[in-house]
Amino acid sequence: MTFDVNAIREEFPILSRQVHGKPLVYFDNAASAQKPDAVIDAMANAMRHSYANVHRGLHTLANETTQAYEDARESVRRFINAGAVDEIVFTKGGTQAINIVAAGIGASIRPGDEIVLSIMEHHSNIVPWHFLRERKGAVLKWVELQPDGSLDMDSLAKQLSPKTKLLALTHMSNVLGTVPDAKTAIDMAHAVGADVLLDGCQASVNLVVDVRALDADFYVGTGHKIYGPTGIGFLYGKKAKLEAMPPFEGGGEMIETVSRDVVTYNSAPHRFEAGTPPIVEAIGLGAAITWLAKQDRVAIHLHKQALLARAVDALRGINGLTLHGTAPGKGPVLAFSLQGAHPHDLAQILDRFGVAIRAGHHCAQPLMSHLEVSATARASFALYNTAEEVDAFVQALSKARSMLS
Repeated sequence: MTFDVNAIREEFPILSRQVHGKPLVYFDNAASAQKPDAVIDAMANAMRHSYANVHRGLHTLANETTQAYEDARESVRRFINAGAVDEIVFTKGGTQAINIVAAGIGASIRPGDEIVLSIMEHHSNIVPWHFLRERKGAVLKWVELQPDGSLDMDSLAKQLSPKTKLLALTHMSNVLGTVPDAKTAIDMAHAVGADVLLDGCQASVNLVVDVRALDADFYVGTGHKIYGPTGIGFLYGKKAKLEAMPPFEGGGEMIETVSRDVVTYNSAPHRFEAGTPPIVEAIGLGAAITWLAKQDRVAIHLHKQALLARAVDALRGINGLTLHGTAPGKGPVLAFSLQGAHPHDLAQILDRFGVAIRAGHHCAQPLMSHLEVSATARASFALYNTAEEVDAFVQALSKARSMLS
């Protein structure tokens, strides 16, 4: 396989549009990636030709749609190398996936039990653990960072203890791009008897994930960052871990029997998929994964790393600009601050040049406090971005700096 960025771009119809008379430069991929024709067509075809509710239907449309829905589950299994499809739960996204785990382990949390997390976590991997702090008396313990944004492994070792019930850790920071040594962290947590949840919402599109090699107990991902639709994500859990957790919601599909006096629950994964699921979205996720699997993942990684390096080299020449996160092996995420310029102003000015970036705290306020800023600007790169777009971004940023100064 070869990687041809121009051929790839032809598969993303939105990339041909202009914004304020300028060619669109979409550098907001860490928030949500654009969609190829393969995903758009798969979802449209499902609605046009074979849509019906899934499971228990005996007619042709129901059978076809159920097959497509369950084929998508198998696609996710292969994508992260899970051991069985029963270990893949479809969710609304990464946030709901983490909340399912939090509710599940919350049933056994006692006052004083500890949950360890890093200060670079997304709020999705913070707030559910605060629920357990507020409602169950859990203690949150925080792992610090090295100056370059790397996870401080000595800090992790100090925070883990026999009271630790769970280590909740990003597999790639959505702000710094840091990729922690997840395997070592998991081994350290397991050594004290703790389970580990990895937030893979950023990592799953930028890394080749193998949950069995990592030995993660739980792994979460979301469709819209891997070129799929919104409203769909996944939770991987080791089969024994999922079976030990109570259901998250009640309704149809998640039960075996219901009577006036008793209810019995379905086995995983269906016990966590109450009600009519996001059927078309799951089919779109399966299409996105199938499409991505056809690409040369190694070539894509090298391409995005080259874009990151080009941007870093150029931005270092802009006076007053600070780059946040320089850890070795970081992902294609570039957070920065410009002296005297609010990130929101930068984003608005860049938009006038057709360049889409994100500005704000990126749902990572503990990290912002650590960086001693209220917000940053962030550019993030996908497989369809080009060196020419990086140059256009840098030129627009230089003009923005001149305007704001």
